[in-house]
Amino acid sequence: MPDLDLLHISIADQMLYGFSAGQLVLRLSVSTARNGAGERNGSGCTPRGLHQVRVKVGAGLPLAAVLRGRRWTGEEWSSQLHEQYPGCDWILTRILWLSGLEPGRNRMGEVDTFRRYIYLHGTPDTEPMGEPLSHGCIRLRNTDMLALFDRVPLNCKVRIGEASCPQWAANQDFK
Repeated sequence: MPDLDLLHISIADQMLYGFSAGQLVLRLSVSTARNGAGERNGSGCTPRGLHQVRVKVGAGLPLAAVLRGRRWTGEEWSSQLHEQYPGCDWILTRILWLSGLEPGRNRMGEVDTFRRYIYLHGTPDTEPMGEPLSHGCIRLRNTDMLALFDRVPLNCKVRIGEASCPQWAANQDFK
């Protein structure tokens, strides 16, 4: 499968669209922030605009590996572990850590996506997809996150917006 060169996250329809050479080649259900879209530090919102994948974490870890502070705890998520830590915002399997590319909008100061620790990451399969429930990150099914991780290179562009149709993205130059 070809590497992806652009991801478009649609807040409106809770979908991730993956593009390779201008062609839509991937569509995955996601969960963005319960608090909606927004860029401010501490808002619990999903930041909009153009970003890039700055760091990839978790290569080689097992499916549903529990990550805390971007490090594997040595645990794999299970319903027993979930019961032990109710209300935990689980970060599982892999992390694609985003960095904003638009100064003043999602980069630097009080709107810095990277300093807000905004990720694409796996979540328990018991969590619904297609509903905004995260604390700002973009959640995916663990199997989807695993498949996506290997197809997304460092510096891959990620557009997060409210638009439900990514047709404009295929013809946009993001270099």
